[in-house]
Amino acid sequence: MTEEEAIEFALTMEKPAPAQPSAPLTRHEEEVAKLVARGFTNRRIASELFLSERTVHRHVSNVLKKLGVTSREQIGAKMAERQPLGTD
Repeated sequence: MTEEEAIEFALTMEKPAPAQPSAPLTRHEEEVAKLVARGFTNRRIASELFLSERTVHRHVSNVLKKLGVTSREQIGAKMAERQPLGTD
């Protein structure tokens, strides 16, 4: 394959589709996501929802996967798109 052919091939390769939500959030995941969007730590979320920090960590991990994001800040942005903050 020549250099030109390699460049042509690379430019015509399909780009992967952006991450799509894998499933809707559960009620608990929704509650956790809203509190993450408000800037709460896992410890504070656990206290607010009467859950263990480990359970909150699991919920946050699930939310990240389901929303197709990689950070807590992005959870906040996604939740703001879905429902403006302060309107529960």
